[in-house]
Amino acid sequence: MTVKLKRVAIYVEEMKRSLDFYRVLGLVIPDGADEAHHVDVEQEGIVFAFDMVESVKSVFEGWEDPVGYRTELAFQFSSNEALDDVYRQLTMLGYNGFLEPRDTPWGERYTIIKDPDNNLISLVA
Repeated sequence: MTVKLKRVAIYVEEMKRSLDFYRVLGLVIPDGADEAHHVDVEQEGIVFAFDMVESVKSVFEGWEDPVGYRTELAFQFSSNEALDDVYRQLTMLGYNGFLEPRDTPWGERYTIIKDPDNNLISLVA
């Protein structure tokens, strides 16, 4: 048996608001996607799917709003300066920083920011 990761889906309340956040991170997302209920974006062989919560609720029986932090998405940056710059941009745009940028004992520059749907997004360099 072979298994391959096909996609990572993010359920969003407001598509444009969420896509704007991921555009700042560097994902290439077409402007026309802002009004869609489902958007696929490929990034180095991984498909990120963005789905409106209202659409997901129509497919999942017994939908319950998630509680707590269940998953980490981490985005790799080419330098500490690039990471710090994107963190600054996002917080200036009003997104919530969860953990300020810092150097870790394991040798990475590391920060966590919340996306518009309160998912914790790690940025590393």
